Amino acid sequence: MPAKRKSKGAYMISAVAEMYEIHPQTLRLYEREGLLKPSRTEGNTRLYTDEDLERLEFILNLARDLGVNIAGIAIILQMRERMEEMNRQMQNFVEYVRSEMLSRFQQAASGSAGAIVPLRKPSVGRPVVVRGGAIAGNRRAPAEGPVPKPRD
Repeated sequence: MPAKRKSKGAYMISAVAEMYEIHPQTLRLYEREGLLKPSRTEGNTRLYTDEDLERLEFILNLARDLGVNIAGIAIILQMRERMEEMNRQMQNFVEYVRSEMLSRFQQAASGSAGAIVPLRKPSVGRPVVVRGGAIAGNRRAPAEGPVPKPRD
């Protein structure tokens, strides 16, 4: 693998092939299969950015170190992109919930009508007895009888 890159430039196919010790045709194959998408100059020369090189390193790791074929690499890259998109959506949702809660807390603190969670007064009447994990009076409650003592 190449030394760390510090520039934010673009690299031609021959430089990239030499840096990663691969044939330029391999890079063309990766592009043809949709694994890489280098930009192009007006003269149609491929230019690889640092992001393209990071993606290439991931591809080469899958191919060389893990023995994944091109079809497998394509599937892994698609799944990775989907996961990144889902992560972005989740972050947006969390931010929405956070801002909504903050807004409601501020409304509640300022004395606005309504609570964050509406409160109900407990009903007065017959106490609720729980037996065997079910509420007595429920159709699915076990038959009336003695409550077993807990084991020691």
